[in-house]
Amino acid sequence: MLVWKMNMKVVYTKHVEKKLKSFKALGVIIRKSNIEKTVRNPIHIDKVSDYPKIIASGELDKNHIIRVVYKVENDIITVITCYPTQKGRYFI
Repeated sequence: MLVWKMNMKVVYTKHVEKKLKSFKALGVIIRKSNIEKTVRNPIHIDKVSDYPKIIASGELDKNHIIRVVYKVENDIITVITCYPTQKGRYFI
């Protein structure tokens, strides 16, 4: 089980920064606060599919979730990518 420390720093790759802008241009608003909430308090977590990376899922709206791929090293959470998807696609 992963234990979150309050002082853990969250950093974003350039890829994530570009994706957030692309989503915004398409009318999908994903804020860094959505990402951080998903990482710190996920509704589902997958530590197997892309090990050693972790995939956390959190609610985006009533029909969609956000999936966040990240890794933890030396008390630093590095967000690698994120994407919205329909509820029920990856887990029930």
